[in-house]
Amino acid sequence: MTNKALRSVVLAAAVVSGLALVPVQAGEQELSLLSSYVGNWKGAGELVGGEKPESFRCRLAVTKGNQAKINYAGRCTLVDMNLSVSGTIAFDDKSQRYQAAMSSNAGFTGLAIGQKRGDTIAFDLSEKQVDRGGNNIRIGSKIMLVGDSITVNFEVEFNESGDVLTASVPFAR
Repeated sequence: MTNKALRSVVLAAAVVSGLALVPVQAGEQELSLLSSYVGNWKGAGELVGGEKPESFRCRLAVTKGNQAKINYAGRCTLVDMNLSVSGTIAFDDKSQRYQAAMSSNAGFTGLAIGQKRGDTIAFDLSEKQVDRGGNNIRIGSKIMLVGDSITVNFEVEFNESGDVLTASVPFAR
């Protein structure tokens, strides 16, 4: 896999940060809010920070999960490759916060904590990992659930080179 392709996989993994969680006991209001995102979503963005900006497309399917959870599975097409992610989002009564855990076919995993402000739930994921080439990287992703939209902003920094790749993907039904 070329360095460019590897970087694209890493960045796409950050976009659809798929998510698996701890047990929860969410109330009716929290479950209703999460359930409002059930459906099929599409988004497109542009990868910035490489040799030249590169367009890509993503799909995201959100389904009702067990208990007070929603599950999702996403796929991004970037640089002639596909990245798949999956996971769960839930509200944890004990901590009084939304939580999401991710896993991807690129080997990246993480936990994001969600904060509710008004009609927005914002998840902030920050992970240090090692890519398939053995390089240290920092992945930062902000996922915002707002009304009838989902937006994912992300950044990947390759520690060895200092290169930073960014993208923003607005999803709509």
